[in-house]
Amino acid sequence: MKIAIVCEWLVTYAGAERFLEELIACFPEADLFAVVDFIEPKDRHFLHNKPVKTTFIQKLPFAKKHYRAYLNWMPLAIEQLDVSAYDLIISNSHAVAKGIITGPGQIHISYVQSPMRYAWDLQHQYLRESGLDKGIKGYFAQRLLHKMRIWDQRTANGVDYFIGNSQYIARRIWKTYRREADVIYPPVKTHLFKPAGKKENFYLAASRMVPYKKMDLIVESQQKIKVNQTKFFSTA
Repeated sequence: MKIAIVCEWLVTYAGAERFLEELIACFPEADLFAVVDFIEPKDRHFLHNKPVKTTFIQKLPFAKKHYRAYLNWMPLAIEQLDVSAYDLIISNSHAVAKGIITGPGQIHISYVQSPMRYAWDLQHQYLRESGLDKGIKGYFAQRLLHKMRIWDQRTANGVDYFIGNSQYIARRIWKTYRREADVIYPPVKTHLFKPAGKKENFYLAASRMVPYKKMDLIVESQQKIKVNQTKFFSTA
């Protein structure tokens, strides 16, 4: 069986990439596809040194730092990846990876970290916090996200089996695509965690510094309950 693994952008090593690392370990013979790949050679250990087949966005100006600026081109880009020679396609998706084009003789399993947050239920928050909720820029941003929602919902028909990383994400998949999703929780390296003998008066938050993670709300809540400090660890 020929297997292809499809993901979005490879630019850092955080939650989705840690899952990808385990996915590759489960299917070491699989080929890897991505919209862009800007992982430095010294940091490619989690990819098991696999080559990555990328899209035309990889070569566009300033894509390395501003790949998100090409969001409106990503549906086209993901559809240009040719996986017609594979029997099984596994998409690791939080944006456009699930839109990969497959045929009737292929099985497409999409492990969804989340339906596109900024296009669906968190659209207004993203636009507001990006200063794109009004004016001419706001108009074009809202129009872009409207088109992304239409594309996102249409391409759900190309997925044979949805898997969510939690019961909450499974509910979001149903709400967005009206498709049932099984739940497989992402792997956790439990050997890295040991119970502490003494509990100190602080909270630890580990997260990407993005709006929907609500890090500002964490800070505000800790101020109200008057803990000594809150320790933050950014994964990106």
